Amino acid sequence: MKPPGDANVAVVGAGPYGLSIAAHLQARRVPYRIFGEPMEGWRSHMPREMYLKSSPFSSSISAPAPGHGLADFRAQEGRHPGREREPVPLSEFVRYGLWFQQNCVPELERTAVRHIDRPNGDGFRVTLDSGEEFTSAAVVVATGVSPFAYVPRELTGLRADGLVSHTADHTDLSVFAGRRVVVVGSGQSALETSALLNEAGAQPTVVARSRPSFGPPPEADWAEDRPLHARLLWPEAVMGTGWPLVVCSRGPAAIRHMPARIRAHLLRTVLGPSGAWWLRERVQGRVPVLSGRSLHSAARENGGVRLEMRNPGGDVETLHADHVIAGTGYLVDIDRVELLSPELRRAVRKSAADPPRLAGAPQLSADFQASVPGLYFAGLAAAPTFGPLLRFVCGTGFTASRISASLAADHAT
Repeated sequence: MKPPGDANVAVVGAGPYGLSIAAHLQARRVPYRIFGEPMEGWRSHMPREMYLKSSPFSSSISAPAPGHGLADFRAQEGRHPGREREPVPLSEFVRYGLWFQQNCVPELERTAVRHIDRPNGDGFRVTLDSGEEFTSAAVVVATGVSPFAYVPRELTGLRADGLVSHTADHTDLSVFAGRRVVVVGSGQSALETSALLNEAGAQPTVVARSRPSFGPPPEADWAEDRPLHARLLWPEAVMGTGWPLVVCSRGPAAIRHMPARIRAHLLRTVLGPSGAWWLRERVQGRVPVLSGRSLHSAARENGGVRLEMRNPGGDVETLHADHVIAGTGYLVDIDRVELLSPELRRAVRKSAADPPRLAGAPQLSADFQASVPGLYFAGLAAAPTFGPLLRFVCGTGFTASRISASLAADHAT
């Protein structure tokens, strides 16, 4: 929306959140520049054969005007809008994101932001990979989940040896064909990775603290086909069905005012670690699962990994593998957003250290602004403040509306 040079707003990241925010800024006539490869995180940090856990009805990127949802994209391709019991392939969602960008955010600058600092305490200096430097009054950080990939400390020492990785490190799991791979975790990412490994000819084993569970299949392909009593007891929400999801879908502004421990509980339990209903038959009876295990140590041995785990009885078990993949999710820590200068990261007020899982998350205002004026965080980085809605694509509407309204008000003054 603005030629090279200084900007009112710099949007960093071109995934669903960055693209949605840029589209809403454009509709409000707020000058901005947006940077990044479109859908880069989805193309470079997820297995190509995976499916979204979200249903088709929860997988649209928010635009300020109708006509840019997933169903509209499917209509453009001459296909039906999709049913609740039809998971969305990653490849399709990436195509949809690229289509959204071309139609709603054609001004995207396909270069990376290298560094952001605040040299004078007023405005931000943004340095691009191209070497260009410019000043922006505000910065929106929408860099996705990959900076926050979490690997348990018992495994981190083997990452440099190439023996341990995170699920976000892989797009092609066929490279593990014929190899023994331990997948740590019991959530969607870990379980789908184990299924894909098995289908690619690898020998996966899942190791998890809790027994993996799978969500129930939808009652119907269309919301209106659900029985009336079911709709009353378990109403529809953008995140799924049921009162907890209604609260989290419609009340992220209220969640921000809840005590930290309650917010952490919601993040952990609402649509928490579990597999999608369609994943059950691809895992159960096909992939060995060792549940009730906690990691004790990991060491290199004969070119592979020797894992020691404590079982439910407290005894130590040993498991040998050629590689270990951590399917242990993401942990927000602003210190890992390395494109922000160390001084800027230190200036961002973070959540209290209790509970520990929120300790590195930024404290955000009602409009997603950090304690540093003009610095905004979107997507997963905002989930510790606003709740689990911000972990999913369906959170783009709430986010983009709030951020764009705040920046439009600043632009008008």
